[in-house]
Amino acid sequence: MVLHRLPSCTPELQPAERLWPLVREGLANRVFDDLPALTDTLTARCAWLADHPKVIGGAVGFHWAVAA
Repeated sequence: MVLHRLPSCTPELQPAERLWPLVREGLANRVFDDLPALTDTLTARCAWLADHPKVIGGAVGFHWAVAA
């Protein structure tokens, strides 16, 4: 087995990087009183994304990212 390090600043090789805008969309322009409130909102957003694979597939652009 040979490990190859990914170069920095290569979002095309790291499809998860393209998910951050979708996650941030649910948190943008909001103020949270405490960490549990932020955690609840973030958890709800991630659950919504998990239930909508076409949204993820459109953002990531790799068919295997949705099938996994």
